Amino acid sequence: MSRTTLVATAVAASLLATLAPTATATAARTGAAPGGDGIPALTDSRGRVLTLRGWNVGDKAHTGDAALSSITEKHFRDMRAKGFNTARVLVFWDDLEPRPGQYSRDYLRKIERVLDWAAAHDVKVILDAHQDVFGPAFDYRGIPAWATRTDGLPFTPHPDDWFSEYFEPAVQRAFTHLYEDEDLRRAQARMWRVLADRFEDHPALLGYDLINEPMGELREGEDLATAARRIEREQITPMYNRIADEIRTVDRDSWIFVEPTPIVGEGVPTGLGRIDDPKVVYAPHFYNSAMEVGGDYDPSARWIENYEAAVTLYPKEYKVPVVVGEWGPLNNSLPNMNRFYREAMASLGRYGSGWTGWEWCYGGGYCAVDGTGAFRTNKELTAEPYAEAVAGRVRSAAYEPGTGVYRLEYDAAGRRGSRVTELALPPGDWKVTARGALVLRDRARGKARVLALPDARVTVTVTRTGPAAH
Repeated sequence: MSRTTLVATAVAASLLATLAPTATATAARTGAAPGGDGIPALTDSRGRVLTLRGWNVGDKAHTGDAALSSITEKHFRDMRAKGFNTARVLVFWDDLEPRPGQYSRDYLRKIERVLDWAAAHDVKVILDAHQDVFGPAFDYRGIPAWATRTDGLPFTPHPDDWFSEYFEPAVQRAFTHLYEDEDLRRAQARMWRVLADRFEDHPALLGYDLINEPMGELREGEDLATAARRIEREQITPMYNRIADEIRTVDRDSWIFVEPTPIVGEGVPTGLGRIDDPKVVYAPHFYNSAMEVGGDYDPSARWIENYEAAVTLYPKEYKVPVVVGEWGPLNNSLPNMNRFYREAMASLGRYGSGWTGWEWCYGGGYCAVDGTGAFRTNKELTAEPYAEAVAGRVRSAAYEPGTGVYRLEYDAAGRRGSRVTELALPPGDWKVTARGALVLRDRARGKARVLALPDARVTVTVTRTGPAAH
């Protein structure tokens, strides 16, 4: 999803006052445990430490009877074959509830079919209630037209600068009504209860991303960063708590993913407050305005360092894991993009429990792969070995892309814990060895399992012995 120079310009004036101290990024992993210093790791029902690596999967073009028709089983088969274990699947409220209180059984069946494909290929799913520029009232997807209230304020399309449409008066007022009108609050929470009630037992389901890239209404005299923090604090935080409470009436176990406004992409710390739920994941997006309009990566701007320093403040304060929900530039073949992918992967590995890139599709632009299924330029750098589930306490996990060596050290769980650690391996030839444990290869699925005795100290080494992923 492209960002615009409008956002970059609007934020620039406030950055000096809001940026956290910078950190230093390197092309190699630091060796920190998943989650980073002071940030908890994501875990599964058996207490294993999870790492998510995957892509967004969606169909914005089709609605009604044709909804989700662009998504096929091939998406999940191909993702898993390249070593990815997670899909953030876009769903749309306007398709789920085309009229107030009338939920589409056909759309729910279509979502279930997508989840079934994911489960068949061992891919976890985060259901994302997606919106762009609010929804159909403004010729996009997301919040239904019947739930869009503008008070008659104007809306002017910007076909060459779609993100700036978020700043149109009608769109901003629509967000205010969504956050403040009691009937719309109830409708949004009920929509999520319908989804959770239908899918909470599905084997592919990991959790729910409550709303994509929430925005809001700026007040006179506010700069964008100040407005974003106020909206996050006063409107988005209460919304997340309302929806979480409604989901928990039917689903006690799935993770709840909460996003700040997309302004965090400029290195602005979020104003989100506490979400009163035991299974919350912070799910920011990782976009740079200049790169989103087709520009090259500029290492001297220190964008990655500033972003990392700012985006880690919230999870450290509220003790929640981080999974970056979207990232990836528009033009990934420019001269500095190889360096960008290496430094971005290093940064994401320092503090996060994983990420889902934008997006798994077959073609140009943001697509991860081309029409033949081969990685597009530099996208192959997103495919590397990793421990998708560790049965114990991770002491260090590090991948060195230059040598193609991944090392994992962990203390195995006690007698009541899981024995099985799972590694994901991208295409290519990999040698897997373990000290203090037994390795079982599953070459057909691109995985390795490590079986350890209770409380054992385990060191796993994965070495590339053949060509890298392509």
